[in-house]
Amino acid sequence: MAFDVSDGPRIEHRDEIPTVGIRLVTPFRGMLGVRDRVLDELFSWLADHDLQVDGPFFLRLHQVDMAADMDIEVGVMGVAVAGDDRVRPGTAPAGDYALLAYRGSSLQANRMLLGWVDASERRFDADPSTGVWAGRFEILRTDPRVERRKTAWTTELAFLLAD
Repeated sequence: MAFDVSDGPRIEHRDEIPTVGIRLVTPFRGMLGVRDRVLDELFSWLADHDLQVDGPFFLRLHQVDMAADMDIEVGVMGVAVAGDDRVRPGTAPAGDYALLAYRGSSLQANRMLLGWVDASERRFDADPSTGVWAGRFEILRTDPRVERRKTAWTTELAFLLAD
């Protein structure tokens, strides 16, 4: 698969952003298929609630364990609503984020950003012993409602850094 970086890696401070999303636990293998199904469910929920959204959709990795289960959230940024039992409100926390925007291989992009931060003096806001992250996002800069071909998506990795 081709791999093209369009921005970064770099660090940017971001303010807290309201979100709404669906959180679940799924095995790493097949996670992106689950993401796609949950995105479709979220699109339907937004339409059923007459919510017009411009904010980007995202995959948030709350806990990373590629050998077992992943605690993920599929959501949209810039939406502040009450939600329900399935779709819940949340936030993307404020802070400095390591960023990398790319098209193509998510594995290559993740390795690049993780390596770039590891080579710096900064550290992620994460617990390596548990795999829990304070803010690890894969933000879809391409609207998946408009462009269904994943190979055409630009995705931004945004990983919260420790203070």
